Amino acid sequence: MLELRSLQSGYKGIAVLRGIDLKVSRGEFLGLWGHNGMGKSTLMRTLIGHVRANAGQILLEGRDLTSQPTYLRARAGLGFVPQGREIFSHLSVLDNLRAGAMLAAGPVEDTVSSVLEDFPRLKRLLDRPGGYLSGGEQQLLSLARCLCGRPRLMLLDEPTEGIQPSIISEMVDTLLKIRESTGLTLLLVEQNQAFIGALADRVVTMSKGLIANELSTSNFLEMQDVLASA
Repeated sequence: MLELRSLQSGYKGIAVLRGIDLKVSRGEFLGLWGHNGMGKSTLMRTLIGHVRANAGQILLEGRDLTSQPTYLRARAGLGFVPQGREIFSHLSVLDNLRAGAMLAAGPVEDTVSSVLEDFPRLKRLLDRPGGYLSGGEQQLLSLARCLCGRPRLMLLDEPTEGIQPSIISEMVDTLLKIRESTGLTLLLVEQNQAFIGALADRVVTMSKGLIANELSTSNFLEMQDVLASA
């Protein structure tokens, strides 16, 4: 579904991604792990178009998105949940969801109602401004807002940062349920190894802007101590 060919990018002439080759299959949940500063978030921002690719290709279902603006990537089926959530804090929960649903085909209200079935915690918060939610509730809202756009591939960047364990468990259950019902594909950047282990079909690790290893989830979990000290 997603193929990256020798992808390079960076900031102000400083190379961060130095040639990423990666494939994500339709319906796969792929984990991407690495220490801070290894290029994980830069990769996500390059995929969605917030950082320009200097070389290489980004292909989604065979379509070259490398030079496309962010809004066309979203229309092509890429959804992005950024690190830090970045919800519209001044808008209500409902209006955040409506904003996400503008990308979806069909009536906005029908899309929002459908997505809310997978996020029952948000139903009682619809009139509350997003900025008044707890960190965990904001993360659920960010997930739900992205899903309102009906993405075929979700890019999920560090979703457990600062989130309480009960919400983390809820996210795992919700994402697995959504994959089963919709065939969602997920590229997950995360340092929480247990969270990756609960979701990912396989895991790739990054080091210094390159893919370092590809591991089965079981091997990744067995190597937690080694990876943490690397």
